[in-house]
Amino acid sequence: MTSGAADDEGRYVSMDAVRGLAVLGILVMNILGMGMPAYAYEDPTYYGGHEGADLWTWAVSSVLVEGKMRSLFAMLFGASALLIADRATGRPGPLALHYRRMAWLFVFGLVHAYLLWWGDILTLYAVAGLFIFPLRKAPPWLLIGLGFVVLLVFLALNLGDLLDIHTLANVANAPGADPETVRLSRETINALAAPAEVATQQIAGFGGGFVEALRARVAMALWLQLGPDSLIWILEALGLMLLGMGLFRTGFFTLGWRAGSYLKMMAAGYLVALPIAAVMTFGIWKSGFELLTLNLLDALQGATWAVIGLAHASALLLLIRSGAAKPVIRLLAAAGRMALSNYLMSSVITTLVFCGFGLGLYGKLSRFELMGLVAAIWGFILIWSAPWLARFHYGPFEWLWRSLARWKVQPFRRSSSA
Repeated sequence: MTSGAADDEGRYVSMDAVRGLAVLGILVMNILGMGMPAYAYEDPTYYGGHEGADLWTWAVSSVLVEGKMRSLFAMLFGASALLIADRATGRPGPLALHYRRMAWLFVFGLVHAYLLWWGDILTLYAVAGLFIFPLRKAPPWLLIGLGFVVLLVFLALNLGDLLDIHTLANVANAPGADPETVRLSRETINALAAPAEVATQQIAGFGGGFVEALRARVAMALWLQLGPDSLIWILEALGLMLLGMGLFRTGFFTLGWRAGSYLKMMAAGYLVALPIAAVMTFGIWKSGFELLTLNLLDALQGATWAVIGLAHASALLLLIRSGAAKPVIRLLAAAGRMALSNYLMSSVITTLVFCGFGLGLYGKLSRFELMGLVAAIWGFILIWSAPWLARFHYGPFEWLWRSLARWKVQPFRRSSSA
């Protein structure tokens, strides 16, 4: 079997390995919302430390990880949905199978959001996934083009209100500005941040018992899923899925590109997009994390997320093609094959670590200290995935999802001869 060919079970090792990288990377950012008041994800001065090691943790994560791994994960979701539809035979057919998968994924996401992690992305992917099936046979250039258009709309909507606030601030800062305009500008900018009492409420909620933590989680999940920005994030997921579908058709995720093409993608990500992200991150720090500057530059960084994510994927795909680091690739591929289970298990672990009915560490670890827990969970994911797959065909939640979508119990345990 060549490095870009499917194995005996129809799996592409390259796709699984990139997905494994993405699911590990997502935890670097998710851990912030899991272990400390939510707005600390945006502003390190709000909570969790913004000096020394904490500052560097924020800066490196902002440039290399934030939005990049999530973008990669969404692109792979679109690519995988396309692959599954292509291979669907018998009953249920491709259409029924796709929409059953999205329906059950939405159910998984609701349970996950309200019982484990309010920042769940499964419901988001399930809703965005409703719109991709009719385009599954579109040519790659159309899928990629539509993906970029949707992402541009996402970026414009994400920036729209912030640019209006920036214009208002310029008017308010002009000589002789009307006092009412100055007051309105100040209040509008201050509204970009969560008040300090919100952090106090979240610490009390997640630091309490199961019921208190449930109340706090439900409030935050409802805000994320039904709030004014929910449509924006659906658009982002949809654009990324379409982009991933188009790239899959071109052979990007299955080593179908020439080495030079992967190198060009790395150059676009690391020599163009990454320096832009670094300059914006530096600008946020240089402003003293001033609210409007922070939000505006953070939103602008959205334009670099997919490009840097694809550069990360290209580097890994070239490593796979070279045949180097095979033990590491095998571990990443196993983690990627069980991406749903590993995503959910990460939430189980962090819920027990942070909530008051577990170890009660919510709000007690700094930004840098949280990375130690990330490393420990990475170790767990990489250690358990390969041995599990040696005994079972699927991860536990992948098996459940597959069985429910087909409404038939799927083979689970491997035979001893296998």
